[in-house]
Amino acid sequence: MANTGTIYLVGAGPGDPDLLTLRAASLLDRARIIVHDGLVDPAILALAHPEAELISVAKQRSKHTMAQEDICDLLVRIARSGEDVVRLKGGDPFIFGRGGEEAEAARAANVPVEVVPGISAANGAAAAAQIALTHRDASSIVSFVAGQCKGLKDQDWAGLAGKGRTLVIYMGVKTAPQIAEKLMEDGLSPDMPVAVIENGARPEMRVLRAPLAALPDLVEAEQVVSPALIIIGEVTARDNVSLAALAQEAAR
Repeated sequence: MANTGTIYLVGAGPGDPDLLTLRAASLLDRARIIVHDGLVDPAILALAHPEAELISVAKQRSKHTMAQEDICDLLVRIARSGEDVVRLKGGDPFIFGRGGEEAEAARAANVPVEVVPGISAANGAAAAAQIALTHRDASSIVSFVAGQCKGLKDQDWAGLAGKGRTLVIYMGVKTAPQIAEKLMEDGLSPDMPVAVIENGARPEMRVLRAPLAALPDLVEAEQVVSPALIIIGEVTARDNVSLAALAQEAAR
């Protein structure tokens, strides 16, 4: 173990380098090997040590540069060679970042691992859009779900969205029609306000709004691309924009 490096699972936050933790910035500055996701902002990668080796393991829908098992093996192999390695992930490593799998792989291989949390995509994007995920008058429950997964239609989302609740959907752009249909079939009102945040907490951020029934049309008409979050709940309409106006805007 004396010659074994440490695996650092580091959250890069939603994209703005100013939102990195001090610990994350320090590790980037000193790391000589950084294994990073494709959605990590180039401005954050620019903070890496000039001599650092940057290894991309970008993942896209149905197209992975490297399978998750191979990523785990890579991290363990680097650490066993005596090198520390930073595994840099968008948002927080333990919120849809597969950090749990990588931590388990490190422990199974008896390799030291440290988790450096980051501002999650949900927290960062919502804050940048000034949408309070909880609000005393609108929501006391927040749920995070993945909108891009096998068996989406068969998943039980009952009670995750509705009055007094906020539902945050990661990776839901491609499945927006199925998501809207699923929620309305579960009894959610077609008029429930929705916000779509594209490139949250970045200079090119867009915040788009519509009632739930118009979500698929909004995503298609505005050509929304990842990274993007879908937030469903009354908190997204706290600016008192009328739902009728939202519906008209989405239809244009």
